[in-house]
Amino acid sequence: MPSITDPLTIRGLTLRNRIWVAPMCMYSVETLDGVPGAWHRAHYGALATGGTGLLTVEASAVVPEGRISRQDAGIWDDAQRDAWRPIVDFAHARGAAIGIQLAHAGAKASIRPAFGHDAGTGSLPIADGGWQTVSSSAGSVMGLADARALSVDEARDVVDAFIAAAVRAADAGFDLVEVHGAHGYLLHQFLSPLWNTRDDELGGDLAGRATLLLEVVRGIRAALPDMPMMVRLSATDWTDGGLTEDDAATIAGWAQDAGADLVDASSGGLVRAAIPVGPGYQAHLAQRIAAVDVPTSAVGIIETGEQAQAIVDSGVDAVRVGRAALRDPHLPIRWARELGVDVDWVPPQYERAY
Repeated sequence: MPSITDPLTIRGLTLRNRIWVAPMCMYSVETLDGVPGAWHRAHYGALATGGTGLLTVEASAVVPEGRISRQDAGIWDDAQRDAWRPIVDFAHARGAAIGIQLAHAGAKASIRPAFGHDAGTGSLPIADGGWQTVSSSAGSVMGLADARALSVDEARDVVDAFIAAAVRAADAGFDLVEVHGAHGYLLHQFLSPLWNTRDDELGGDLAGRATLLLEVVRGIRAALPDMPMMVRLSATDWTDGGLTEDDAATIAGWAQDAGADLVDASSGGLVRAAIPVGPGYQAHLAQRIAAVDVPTSAVGIIETGEQAQAIVDSGVDAVRVGRAALRDPHLPIRWARELGVDVDWVPPQYERAY
């Protein structure tokens, strides 16, 4: 079995290890225009110095109305592309590959974040700068404002927006794109039978509900044949009648056939459910996807190098860390040292600390 400190190659991109920083929303675009700023340069710069093999930046909206909040980052226009470039360049200078998560929040858009300009809870009213949300089906997700159902043509416009955003990300220098199909956001709203009640080509059985996601993946692959691409799935809805682990394994196989290189296994986000949160609580979801020979990564309260290594020993290709990396941006270096592996990931400016 490989070590978490061993490299991994995805579609020609060699990542220096299998300890990756997961995308985490920062809600910190103070200009409210999707353009990353000083916070993002400092935040991602710190994470890039810590030895990660792959740093994936936060969910970045492919259209303005796809933002979770007005404080979200975007990749729908060239000003955003240009602002991401110095962040990408700095990560590369530190030896890290860097990806971007492409997202549309759907019915979970236009919210008030916990802090900042629009701080509060629930949906941001249109009168206060919010907007009409859209989804696979009409209604309210998790108590938010009612969303409007997209027409088939409008849904295909979203596909085009994902493709255009991926091309823009490649132009910014990102090494990899990740399609966000999890956590109750738009593509998950199409995938899950809990929410998608359509009776057209974008609904019905699992294949119909997966149509939009797979069109996004195929479109990006056609536009960027050499670009590494991940898909993040909620591999279970954690409730009866929702997506199951077997469904996720099937979707993962379809995504691979459509051009995805790796599927990240997360969970939940569409309905309130009893989730058994604890160390490594989602690792079994990645193992289920690995069992159908789809490269995969695990995420979810992975706190130690030994725990991460055990997950990789189980057949998962890589681990992604979020909150633990916020607490310690140099966590990959520390984990390697915990496992007794000598690595050259320490920036020379920081060698005195080691």
